[in-house]
Amino acid sequence: MTTDGQSETLANSGLAVTDPYRFATNMARLVAEAGKAATAYIQPQIGTLPLARAGDITPALNTFAQVQQAWLTQPRTVLEAQSKLWQAYVDLWNSSMRQTLGMEGVEVTPSTLKDTRFKDPAWTEHQFFDALRQSYLITSHWAEQLVDATEGLDPEIQHKARFYTKQIINALAPSNWIFTNPELLRETFASDGENLVRGMQLLAEDIERGGGQLKIRQTDPTQFEVGRNLAVTPGKVIYQNALMQLIQYAPTTQKVLKRPLLIVPPWINKFYILDLNPEKSFIRWAVDQGHTVFIISWVNPDESLATKSFEDYMREGIFAALDAVEQATGEKAVNAVGYCVGGTLLSATLAYMAATGDTRIKSATFFTTQVDFRQAGDLKVFSDEDQIRAIERDMAQRGYLDSSKMASVFNLLRSNDLIWPYIINVYQKGQEPLPFDLLYWNSDSTRMPAANHSFYLRRCYLQNDLSEGRMEFGDTRLDLSAVTIPIYHLAAREDHIAPPHSVFAGAGRLGGPVTFVLAGSGHIAGVINPPSRGRYQYWTGGAPEGSLETWLDKAEEHPGSWWPHWRTWVEGQDRRRVKARVIGAGDLKPIEDAPGSYVRAQ
Repeated sequence: MTTDGQSETLANSGLAVTDPYRFATNMARLVAEAGKAATAYIQPQIGTLPLARAGDITPALNTFAQVQQAWLTQPRTVLEAQSKLWQAYVDLWNSSMRQTLGMEGVEVTPSTLKDTRFKDPAWTEHQFFDALRQSYLITSHWAEQLVDATEGLDPEIQHKARFYTKQIINALAPSNWIFTNPELLRETFASDGENLVRGMQLLAEDIERGGGQLKIRQTDPTQFEVGRNLAVTPGKVIYQNALMQLIQYAPTTQKVLKRPLLIVPPWINKFYILDLNPEKSFIRWAVDQGHTVFIISWVNPDESLATKSFEDYMREGIFAALDAVEQATGEKAVNAVGYCVGGTLLSATLAYMAATGDTRIKSATFFTTQVDFRQAGDLKVFSDEDQIRAIERDMAQRGYLDSSKMASVFNLLRSNDLIWPYIINVYQKGQEPLPFDLLYWNSDSTRMPAANHSFYLRRCYLQNDLSEGRMEFGDTRLDLSAVTIPIYHLAAREDHIAPPHSVFAGAGRLGGPVTFVLAGSGHIAGVINPPSRGRYQYWTGGAPEGSLETWLDKAEEHPGSWWPHWRTWVEGQDRRRVKARVIGAGDLKPIEDAPGSYVRAQ
């Protein structure tokens, strides 16, 4: 029972119910909405629920079992870690007691400026939440340091242990849950629980939208439409087959470079990351620089394409596109661009072309592309034999990897950016997220055909066959050192999907002149960085020799976008210009307007 003074204090702090009747009504509504969310989850899984997701946590459990086994052989490491943990707790207790007595406390474990989870003033100004925040940070640091200090572990096991520990730490943050987050508590009491009702409604909608699995709402999907305000650079689909459509973009200059530009995007995502809107569109910018731009738009595959292989993506993708470009323009010689896994495919294709004497691609540009997967970062966590077998079993039933699987993996790589803020803001605050074109694209994920995806996981991530010369297409062995055309190789300094060390190592495998460039920011923002925005920076330093650290020590930093630097490089390969090409003037007639129908398929 609270006194009048205590009630006044709670009310002043925003932690008191303003209308008890309305609050009780909303709690009843919350229970009803929770029932709808549960139904949306259970209904699609009737008959399979006991087995659903049963194997998802097995890799983590196996990893921690091996870590625990290692601890048994090194009790001193565990004891030292425990001693540091208890000392930190004692220091926090003493600091809290000083605050209770009206004295100034000492922050035992401060938050970093980049940690936006604890930006609300109550996390430091209110003694309870301050102690909660610091105890969480103390425990988090202890867990991470204990994993790092464990000796005798296989490097891959230690890497997995770090990753899984980080996911647990992120999930257990007090900022994620209503009863331990002062901002959420204030919101709940101020609205008498209306925020929780609305959040539960959104949760039920997103579970239903995900077919029984939560498809996190990262943006307002009603504000975007491909072809209306995304992927709007004018062009036409001029060729298509079972795997792809080829788009040719309309020129905006009277003269264009003689060599067409063929872009090979990843099939893990849709191509319009390179054409989000006119301001951020690499495609639009390249057209304005005088390139005749062609891009492959990969199909979103279903079970009918289950047997399409990595080699098929070369033959029916890149080779078919090269043939179509020649028919459309009369040009055999092209400059090519590959992004992410599209670049991996392009690298393998170039090795095959070198072995077979095919010289149609005269220069290649790679955006955040890996060919050497020894340092492939956190995606390696999901690429061991057991997990690949599990993925293959799942794909064998459907003929493809469901788009939600890949989306979940990518979200986990940055869970504090792509998962937990939305758990808080959408499903507990009840707020619709702001419209953001990049996050709409991020949620517009695609399926992976079984044969192709299995090959990619095994031969690249697991066995590193492309880099080490063991990959074959047909009877032709692929040797990256035989690729001697000029290469522009871009890595991104904060890339969590294609880490810069991995990209750098792979760039050194190629046999010709390689211009290596390091962009600021990450896998997307490091690439999609138009000059008009004046953001980030990039480094140039010649060929990828030695280590990335030694290369960077000697590299020159430049402000802003790397796009103009690339323009100078690619024009230097062949400066000849011809009259701008009219779409349909060649042997191929337009099929439909860009961005085409394949990119719209769900």
